[in-house]
Amino acid sequence: MADSREDFVFAPLGGLGEIGMNAALYGYGPKGKRKWLMVDCGLSFAGPDMPGVDLLMPDTGFIEKMKKDLLGIVITHAHEDHIGAIADLWPRLGCPVYATKFAVGLLENKRLSEPGAPRVPLRVVAHGGTLELGPFEVEFVPVSHSIPEASALAIRTPTGTIVHTGDWKLDAQPGIGTVTDSARLQAIGDEGVLALVCDSTNILRDGVSPSEGEVAAELKKVIASAEKRVIVTTFASNVARIRAVALAAEAAGRKTVLVGRAMERVVAVARECGYLEDVPPFLSIHAFGDLPRDRIVVLATGSQGEPRAAMARIAQSDHPTVKLTAGDTVIFSSRTIPGNEREVGRIINGLVRQGLNVVTDRTHLVHCSGHPRRGEVALMYDWLRPKIAVPAHGEALHLDVHAHFARSRGVETVIPIENGDVVTFGPGDPGVYEQAAHGRLMKDGEILVPESDEAVATRRKLAFSGVVSIAIGINAKGDLAGDPDVVIAGVPARGRKGAAMDEIVDDTIFRTLDGLPRQRRRDADMVSTAVEKAVRAAVGAEWGKKPVVHVLVIEV
Repeated sequence: MADSREDFVFAPLGGLGEIGMNAALYGYGPKGKRKWLMVDCGLSFAGPDMPGVDLLMPDTGFIEKMKKDLLGIVITHAHEDHIGAIADLWPRLGCPVYATKFAVGLLENKRLSEPGAPRVPLRVVAHGGTLELGPFEVEFVPVSHSIPEASALAIRTPTGTIVHTGDWKLDAQPGIGTVTDSARLQAIGDEGVLALVCDSTNILRDGVSPSEGEVAAELKKVIASAEKRVIVTTFASNVARIRAVALAAEAAGRKTVLVGRAMERVVAVARECGYLEDVPPFLSIHAFGDLPRDRIVVLATGSQGEPRAAMARIAQSDHPTVKLTAGDTVIFSSRTIPGNEREVGRIINGLVRQGLNVVTDRTHLVHCSGHPRRGEVALMYDWLRPKIAVPAHGEALHLDVHAHFARSRGVETVIPIENGDVVTFGPGDPGVYEQAAHGRLMKDGEILVPESDEAVATRRKLAFSGVVSIAIGINAKGDLAGDPDVVIAGVPARGRKGAAMDEIVDDTIFRTLDGLPRQRRRDADMVSTAVEKAVRAAVGAEWGKKPVVHVLVIEV
């Protein structure tokens, strides 16, 4: 019977059709009785269209209903778009989290720095090791990426083996950690691979990605040639880049100062894991003012324009400790994530106005991606020779180009999907036969709310058109009990003809009340509705935009 067939399925809740917020489910067993694994549980950052919201997370409602069958969350690597939602979403899921030592260290360090964070059961898996959970055998295959201990996952079931690449690249000189284990991947390919779920981030680019070794050499040149202070901003999690900057500083006779709590946390965990043994101790921010300008390199957070990070404050000359002067050099050893261009541009312009020398990857090889270009993806397909390809980790264009590319590599079945599609790999014909409820949760202050929540939509409207709040007292006879109380925010002081906006609002309130029969003035709801409509129309006529109008009628 179809209901008893033990299907092997894949259901992404985030990370397909977007870059970030990665969360994927693998299920095995009869429908309704499947056992599940979640791979990664990440976040993404909200844009200006979501005022008051900083973080976005996948809606896990689909798996929450089956959490007794969720065997664990398996982490490919420790970037925030893969682990950043664990603390917020784990209370809804309640299962163990399996990751390598470095990722576990970052998760634990982060928990200790956040009061009230849940004590998540973290389980360390050896990099290159194997984990057995129910019907799944999960092998952590080492791959190169821009963070230590990244893994592709070979997920084995009685139906077949899926390789979930996570984020990866080929790099003969990764700086820290292991190279991508091509021999192991080829061996897995020889065993037989049912499906490959593969990173699409750089599929639009031909060739192969530059190496961290090449970036390290360029950073060494730029730092050695700088005459005054050097400040380098990069992703806090890129331990290889941090190491490269520190060694380049040492070679130039400079000391390295860390600025930013996120970077301090990463460095602490990296030292515990033995990744910075050849790097001299970093100095704290308090040493900044004690070092000569030509004997210091600052490593700072904020390469993506985050308004509260160090670089934003430095660019505005607003940092309490780090003050730069004309002639200093700032190196952006990072790529601007799509959507952050305006914020990063604002910081660069602020630095240039201060007379600083700004170095980016537009003119120097001071950054390389942690994701594979087309030539590297081609090798992955050649090694694994999957029967099925599912492009993942990318926007719609990336996924579409990857699908065409997979077909060109001879893959017999390519299944382009989006978040919420449930792919059945087998037995039987592979394809999308189900849908999983999906969406995004917004972290609004300290609570999670669905993306459809009216609060953010209202804030968006308020940001566009302002608000007029009116309190009116009406006595039992229907007469005003004193003057109305009016508060106007976000509305221009004067209208198009120069009339004061507060006078326009006041006149409109009195005219509206005078126009209502006394009996209707005794109806609070009717008064509220009439005044709201009249004030919106009057301000709209003078301004060309209609504000949000709140009217409170008090019967006295």
